[in-house]
Amino acid sequence: MRYDCLIVDDEEMLSKNTQKFFNISGINTQWVADKESCIKFFHDNQADLILLDINLGNSSGFDLCGHLRETTNAPILFISARTSDDDILLALNVGGDDYIQKPYSLAVLLAKVKTVLKRYKTSEPEPNTLVCGKLKIDFASETAFLDRRELDLTIMERKLLLYLAKNSDRIVTKDELFKNVWEDSITGDNTLNVHIRHLREKIEADTNKPKYIKTVWGVGYIFSDASRPREDKS
Repeated sequence: MRYDCLIVDDEEMLSKNTQKFFNISGINTQWVADKESCIKFFHDNQADLILLDINLGNSSGFDLCGHLRETTNAPILFISARTSDDDILLALNVGGDDYIQKPYSLAVLLAKVKTVLKRYKTSEPEPNTLVCGKLKIDFASETAFLDRRELDLTIMERKLLLYLAKNSDRIVTKDELFKNVWEDSITGDNTLNVHIRHLREKIEADTNKPKYIKTVWGVGYIFSDASRPREDKS
């Protein structure tokens, strides 16, 4: 599963409050407390940005940063109560992209994270197509095919499918869909549910056991495929 942000911090209350605030604000966030949990997280998941504390119980955020840099180029923002220049310089030298001192303002931290995520994501090449089993989505032409047959989609169904597919393997909240697909905040759950149902009827073999568009109850939806999507960036 893909997350926008991973918090690695042994301060449980602060981390959970930050995680909750970020998720409410549309930044899909997970939290782990130590180095071992972080390494385990990346065995099965991805994160576009990492908030990393220096003090992690028996381990060090500096060491973990070096380990992470072997496998990911995602921005790493250190968060720490330490204020010495030596700590700041070391954090940046081992691979950190920024250094944020505690205590921090949730609103200010959120704004910084959003800015970094926007810069990071726009620097990545967009895939031209996404192939998931029998389903193929062509982002350039904004078309979708099932068993090589082009799907007859309404305008909103097409926009909904393209947005979910572009954000595959992460939870997309209902509010995010209202804002970015319908481009308003007035659309209600019933309208979204109807479009999801109609879209599933066109792409799913069994709408009661959806393979591509899965519901995350009370939150939103996630576009995924057990066979692991293959991206064509040519």
